[in-house]
Amino acid sequence: MVREKIRVSTRTLQWKCVESRTDSKCLYYGRFILSPLMKGQADTIGIAMRRALLGEIEGTCITRAKSEKIPHEYSTIVGIQESIHEILMNLKEIVLRSNLYGTCEASICVKGPRCVTAQDIILPSYAEIVDNTQHIASLTEPIDLCIGLQLERNRGYRIKTPNNFQDGSYPIDALFMPVQNVNHSIHSYGNGNEKQEILFLEIWTNGSLTPKEALYEASRNLIDLFIPFLHAEEENLHLEDNQHKVSLPLFTFHNRLTDLSKKKIQKALKYLFIDQLELPPRIYNCLKKSNIHTLLDLFNNSQEDLIKMEHFQIEDAKQIFGTLEKRFAIYLQKKEKMKKMEY
Repeated sequence: MVREKIRVSTRTLQWKCVESRTDSKCLYYGRFILSPLMKGQADTIGIAMRRALLGEIEGTCITRAKSEKIPHEYSTIVGIQESIHEILMNLKEIVLRSNLYGTCEASICVKGPRCVTAQDIILPSYAEIVDNTQHIASLTEPIDLCIGLQLERNRGYRIKTPNNFQDGSYPIDALFMPVQNVNHSIHSYGNGNEKQEILFLEIWTNGSLTPKEALYEASRNLIDLFIPFLHAEEENLHLEDNQHKVSLPLFTFHNRLTDLSKKKIQKALKYLFIDQLELPPRIYNCLKKSNIHTLLDLFNNSQEDLIKMEHFQIEDAKQIFGTLEKRFAIYLQKKEKMKKMEY
């Protein structure tokens, strides 16, 4: 097929933050502009970015509370000023920042009389609370309050269902969205065919991300969604030269990309993030702490680099390779000499 020549624009798009403020610990505001845009482009970008900011960014919430001393959600306990339902609603309002992937456990274990706040939650090292002063309960008598919590990282909004109740364990409505609101507006200037536009984006977040961080995450997620279309006509990521498989040797990450015959694959790997591998939290956090964010970063690390990472094990590498094979059809060949490392 003969392709038509594509007219390349010589315009250089520029963006900047024109206003940034912190209204409270759980409310950040940012205002950004992008220009110069051709007529209609500002609306295209603005609508896509608003949807991505509100729906595609992940957040961390408390999604379940458990205590053997709680008979049901609407019960009251002597020595606690609030009802159990009110405590669950207070837990719902706590804003968390984390590198968590999937779910993990946290807990509260205090003795009254005292006021219980978010600061009393015992969290894993990779999670933190945005506002430690958030109120949970008031203990009016010398009683013990022990509650197990489940943290989850996800996106969107989840409403608890009646059939999701277990003995002593109660689901909590979860608002995973770090971005609370987004507005976009357009300023047009020029005449006739020379008319251009400036896009204004206003972003409010809950403090788990700054508006600038949210803008970056939303942009990255949009890129991930459009990558398949970018390579639709050129070549699939599954190489046709090897029956739709990419063969990569075990633990030989260094210079691995030089063995790939297609530069387009290297370019694609740059925009495939390790978030898509759905790795366990410990492995994911090990990679992120070592500044490994994309598959390109992963393949540019040598065997020694991986082994030197804190808490990283040979079994972790095997799990990564299995995930690559399952999700991206990247198959890995095991070398006999490398099997000795397992013993």
